[in-house]
Amino acid sequence: MPTLVIVESPTKAKALRQYLGGDYVVRASLGHVRDLPARQLGVDLDSGFKPTYHLIPRARKTLAELRAAMANCATVLLATDPDREGEAIAWHIAQACRQELKGKRVLRARFHEITPEAVRAAVAAPTPLDLRLVDAQQARRVLDRLVGYQVSPVLWRGIAGPAGLSAGRVQSVALRLVVERDRAIEAFTPEEYWTLDAELARPGDAPHFLARLYRLGEKKPELKTEADAQAVIEALAGADWRVGDVARTQRQRRPFPPYITSSLQRDASARLHWPAKKVMAVAQELYEGVPLPGEGQTGLITYMRTDSPQVAPQARQEARQVIEQLFGAEALPEKPPIYASKVKNAQEAHEAIRPTRPDRLPKNIRAALTPDQDRLYTLIWRRFIASQMKPAVYAVTTVTVLTARDGKPLPYVFRAVGRELLDPGFLRVYDVADEPADDEAAQNEALPPLTKGDDLICHRLIPAQHFTKPPPYFTDAALIQELERLGIGRPSTFASIVDTLYQRQYVTKVERTLRSTGLGRAVCDFLVGHFPAIFEVGFTARMEDRLDEIAAGEAQWTAVMAEMWAPLSDLLAQAESAVAAAPRIQPPASPGAAETKPRGRPDKSRDTPRRAAAAEPTGEACPKCGRPLVRRTGKFGPFVGCSGFPACRYIAGKSGAAPPPEAG
Repeated sequence: MPTLVIVESPTKAKALRQYLGGDYVVRASLGHVRDLPARQLGVDLDSGFKPTYHLIPRARKTLAELRAAMANCATVLLATDPDREGEAIAWHIAQACRQELKGKRVLRARFHEITPEAVRAAVAAPTPLDLRLVDAQQARRVLDRLVGYQVSPVLWRGIAGPAGLSAGRVQSVALRLVVERDRAIEAFTPEEYWTLDAELARPGDAPHFLARLYRLGEKKPELKTEADAQAVIEALAGADWRVGDVARTQRQRRPFPPYITSSLQRDASARLHWPAKKVMAVAQELYEGVPLPGEGQTGLITYMRTDSPQVAPQARQEARQVIEQLFGAEALPEKPPIYASKVKNAQEAHEAIRPTRPDRLPKNIRAALTPDQDRLYTLIWRRFIASQMKPAVYAVTTVTVLTARDGKPLPYVFRAVGRELLDPGFLRVYDVADEPADDEAAQNEALPPLTKGDDLICHRLIPAQHFTKPPPYFTDAALIQELERLGIGRPSTFASIVDTLYQRQYVTKVERTLRSTGLGRAVCDFLVGHFPAIFEVGFTARMEDRLDEIAAGEAQWTAVMAEMWAPLSDLLAQAESAVAAAPRIQPPASPGAAETKPRGRPDKSRDTPRRAAAAEPTGEACPKCGRPLVRRTGKFGPFVGCSGFPACRYIAGKSGAAPPPEAG
């Protein structure tokens, strides 16, 4: 009997059919087949946070097709994506088809690139489902549902905002980062300071160069006003100038590691001006494959959701061969570089994002790609090839210039730096911006030949006014980088976190930067004020660590749920009482530029219950949990119920009953 292989997408299925031949039947699940219910909490808080999963309506037809295919197969290989989300999809498929899978071998096939070799190797060595990864994803899903369904209704009652207001475990912390950055910029007071450069040359017709005042005696000069700069200029009138010292060194600029998810999003934002969501969509197309002449459906890059910069030894060797062919052996380092992850709790079993075949040059497949696919593939190919090349080498000359008058030294010491590229190394294939200049020295493309003791002529002194700068506004990519640095979110969630902020109208885009809206600030202040321990960076990062511990088998997912629920439930009760006694907050107008329309379609988050009309406090406490009772109007008319729904389902006069979903 044939073996059934189940993947997520039809594109991936098409490639696997091409690679595996007639002994295999390949079908696509079209993503998730089960999830928590759309209009109920779906988590039993009294039974160890037991989730209740429902079939996704669009998956019913797909599951019927999968079940029919299972009937004719003795072995089923679940070949969904090689991460926690993919593991969970595989588990849900197995759970939804329990009856059909009785007596059959059900195993997991994992591959990080869609190539004949990788797919065949994975299919030849399948493994059991990793229930630790399933539990980690299940814990994330339940955590997000608890926060979304429990906190969002409190937000509705507290803020008079548009439909779609919601809170999210990670989303709201990301919003807090943006709001706090914006306020830091607004509160920033620029401070004036001045620099003083000298335009110098050796006597005769020698080239001119610039040197900057960098010491006043043993101290760093502090020129805070134009008057301070002019005082130095007057003190240097008629001074003698000479070379005090010349230091020549070589410096290397090492190549960047190959892309991980966050660095790809960051670089594509800077170079291609793409939002993170578009980067991931085009990367998905390259991963799942495109039709190439003579090759058929072919995956062009490795899996694009990764936080590890590791590269398979074979891929490193193939890259070296390409580098030698294109640039000669002199472009190769003695040994292939090996990069370690700087990301907290990186999943080192994954690889970096790289071309599946380094010898597949962008120009050779350009005709088979869309313009967007070509641009992103070229970026990934260049970054990977550059990562395996030699560093760029510069000759750096640092010149110290002394001043004197009548043979007596003056305290004013100047410095000049010249830099000359000796070996471009990786810069042959991957251009980068210059490194930040040393503000204490004047930067020169090249310096004329100088030796210690050379006399110099000062042609002019050049004072320049500067102001200290505030931290920059976040861009999509910079926010993702900060989330990664803080250990918040994971590669599979970064793009959706940022996109959700736009959809909810909490941020808007101004000149390619994120700016918090008045609504976003009101929501942030409300959540931080009422739930300080939950929407705090350190707490959210610790929860991510705990999810990693679940994935490693070092923690039970229900115990992690209890850790989160204990402080959240207490804060919910306090917030509901405070909100019931206070008028609703009217969000202020957005600071700065006018609001723009929200990006994307209206938000339909899986973890935000449908919003009902505002509830009216009754002044009484719920006899079941102690939270305030409120008067609402639901599908079947007005009723009095607990403000803590859905955690508490009390309705006056209907013991144990739950209000209709519209009342949530």
